[in-house]
Amino acid sequence: MNILYEWYQRTVSDPQAVILVLLLALFFIVMLTLGQMLAPVLAGVVIAYLLDGVVEKFHQLGAPRVSAVTVVFLLFMSFLVFAMFWLVPRLFTQVTQLVSQLPDIIQLGQDVLLQLPEKYPNMFNAEQVHELGATIRAEITELSQRVLSLSLPAVFGLISLMVYIILVPVLAFFFLKDKTRILAWFSQRLPRQRRLVDEVTRDVNEQVSNYVRGKVWEIFIVGGAAFALFTIMGLQYALLLATMVGLSVIIPYIGAAAVTVPVAMIAWFQWGWSAESGWLLMAYLVLQALDGYLLVPLLFSEVVNLHPVAIIIAILVFGGLWGFWGVFFAIPLATLVQAVMQAWPKKGKEEDAPGTAAPA
Repeated sequence: MNILYEWYQRTVSDPQAVILVLLLALFFIVMLTLGQMLAPVLAGVVIAYLLDGVVEKFHQLGAPRVSAVTVVFLLFMSFLVFAMFWLVPRLFTQVTQLVSQLPDIIQLGQDVLLQLPEKYPNMFNAEQVHELGATIRAEITELSQRVLSLSLPAVFGLISLMVYIILVPVLAFFFLKDKTRILAWFSQRLPRQRRLVDEVTRDVNEQVSNYVRGKVWEIFIVGGAAFALFTIMGLQYALLLATMVGLSVIIPYIGAAAVTVPVAMIAWFQWGWSAESGWLLMAYLVLQALDGYLLVPLLFSEVVNLHPVAIIIAILVFGGLWGFWGVFFAIPLATLVQAVMQAWPKKGKEEDAPGTAAPA
């Protein structure tokens, strides 16, 4: 009991720590219970974080904040319209074309597998290869029928699509325009004695803003470079594969490994075991290396370094709780945990530190 009492006195008895724990508990309860309903708000917050850096640059150059917000928001809406009416239809076209060709790709793969019993008769037999090919073909055929029957409203739901298209930009605009008023409203409703909360919030806000902006820039840079590479090399479905490569950076380590499979499959289906496939995969691996060793350190130099194991655990935990948004905010949430652990009052260590005088 003495050990528990001493631990309580050392870590939990501080009122600042109690306030921080209560606010964190309230935040996680709200996200667990209302996370799905608040998804448009999260999307608006992400867009506001992304655009706020550009707004601040214009504001520093002397432009009024309202004018800077208006100009930046109009540029964002122009890009959104371009994406809705040019990018998305072409992506769906390439998806349907790829799905319609999947049976041919499976047949080609089965022909290659049928050569295995001849080369390695002790490990494979023709019956196993035929059964495996039939199973894969049945699954792919069912998947193809599902994908070909879908449309954009069917995927998201017409009402959900309208909510995202209309509500998210509106929320992002007001988050940008009234940022000071919104933050002041929240600040007035928090306890006045909240030094620890302010310290953690300031640290996490800096990390999240840098992470969101850096991650979006990384998506566009890596996706654009991949599209240029695939187009120059003449790879089929260049836009679709480049979009997958760009979005794969949201999931560190795992995303890059997962998206390599479709890129390699399309290259092999188009060129077979040839020099073109080898050159494409080599250039693609160089692109991934430049992203990991050059672009990421440049974009995320201010983000607290986290061990790869901690990042993967955060992706699994928060992704399991909140799906896409949990995956997207896995690193900022892990940073939140790290910031809380670093800022948590440690009375025992402070008292035992050398050169620390006892209070009179």
